Amino acid sequence: MTRSRAALYMLASLLLSLTQGLGMNLAAANLPQLQGPLGATTNEVTWLIAAYMAPNVSLSLILVKVRAQFGLRNFAELSILLFVLVMILHIFVRDLQSALIVRFFSGIAAAPISTLAFLYMLEPLPPAKKLAVGQPLVLTNIALGAPLARLISPDLLMLGDWHGLYLFEIALATMSFAAVYLLPLAPPPRAKVIHWLDVVSYLFIAVGFGLTAVVFTLGRVYWWFEAPWLGIMLAVGLASLTCAVVIELNRETPFLDIRWLTSKEILHLAGMLFVFRLLMSEQTSGAFTFFQILGLQNDQMTTLSLVIIGSSIAGGLAYLAVFKPGRENAIRMTAFALLLIGALMDSDVTSLTRPEQMYVSQALIAVAGVLFLPPAMAAGMMMALQRGPTFILNFIVVFLTTQSLGGVIGSALVGTFITWRTQFHFQHLVENLTFGNPLVAQRISQLSGAYSHVITDRSLLNAEGVALLSQQVTREATVLAYNDAFLAIALLAALALAAMLLHLAIRTIGKRLSPEPQPAVS
Repeated sequence: MTRSRAALYMLASLLLSLTQGLGMNLAAANLPQLQGPLGATTNEVTWLIAAYMAPNVSLSLILVKVRAQFGLRNFAELSILLFVLVMILHIFVRDLQSALIVRFFSGIAAAPISTLAFLYMLEPLPPAKKLAVGQPLVLTNIALGAPLARLISPDLLMLGDWHGLYLFEIALATMSFAAVYLLPLAPPPRAKVIHWLDVVSYLFIAVGFGLTAVVFTLGRVYWWFEAPWLGIMLAVGLASLTCAVVIELNRETPFLDIRWLTSKEILHLAGMLFVFRLLMSEQTSGAFTFFQILGLQNDQMTTLSLVIIGSSIAGGLAYLAVFKPGRENAIRMTAFALLLIGALMDSDVTSLTRPEQMYVSQALIAVAGVLFLPPAMAAGMMMALQRGPTFILNFIVVFLTTQSLGGVIGSALVGTFITWRTQFHFQHLVENLTFGNPLVAQRISQLSGAYSHVITDRSLLNAEGVALLSQQVTREATVLAYNDAFLAIALLAALALAAMLLHLAIRTIGKRLSPEPQPAVS
């Protein structure tokens, strides 16, 4: 392949990555702004994320076999066609109900797009550079989706609220459609790999993953123990996954090799990937949400989004520059160290903190995000390939669960922790506020003074001052809760880094103490 044609394939991969990333993040980055156009409450509009994630978190599993059996070319063309058609449906959304239906099908249609992004990046590269160069570039491109969605959202919303957001995505989808049809992928040989029990197992997995994603997306807003249907959905999801495990354990050629997935090496890799995904919630569910709590909008965080985008690109290029076989552990430890430093820098925020005070910390976290995943994913792929090509699907399960589903669970855990700590700090602050305190009385009088020219009743004016003081106390309690969350993430990063150092030390000592194999005596 000529260099110019190879560049076109890489640009097509970038286009597909951004299309998939914006499709997933445009709604999530603008939930408050979508409440009015869709006529929905805060809790109701969160269903948009749940509707998208429910099918999306598991569909990539079956698509691996669909691609192998029906051909890569058919898979690519039909996938992008379906994606374009679903994107066009966004034009006809008028209320929350129609939006939920469209978002559900968007989650289905977007699942193959990230796979296509990987395939188009790997297509022009020689085998030796597919994992070393192609994979880091794709993961870097995918990481740009969330900050880019926040960067372009204000201008798109001005074009027409919900429809303004998705007119741009429709344009990206049609460009991706043209790229896929003009730049065909080399078709691998087909093979009949789908068994009817594969479909049964996948349906159980889809129900289990989907319901789990819905529960963790909505658990914080409806609160975990106050909505009985959350418990019912989680129980059904776990039961479905149990059925899938039972079926797979009793098959000669399983859809998923449960025994390999529960081996020591894979559990170690899965645990590391999940912990890292939880730590990355500091940026997605921490910093940006913190500024939204303070009343800032996406257009006031434009420079912060640009810093994160630039840092992600720089991190991806730095990985390509420093990566060599044998440096994987050093790169992963560097990522944990950058996360530790970034979260620790954010752990002293106040209600006066603004985005410019977080440029450095968020840049460090963005770099960590693109440094960690490539070596971890490469290690998993190598372990899978050592067992045979069929085990690639099993690794995809590990990666998918820890990243897609792990991202949902991580955001839920961080959000729940912040809610819990906000209540704790609010109670502690209120205990020290008494009306007999002259400072408190003076503050109430100052706050109510703004309404003195429209409210003449003294008792009503005093009540308004108390309400305004309560809002300020709630805001300060929330700020303290975010401090606790950032500090907890920093401590978790420190523990992960220490555990990794300990694991490497034990493994090194074990190798030195183990007897060297003696040459055979003839």
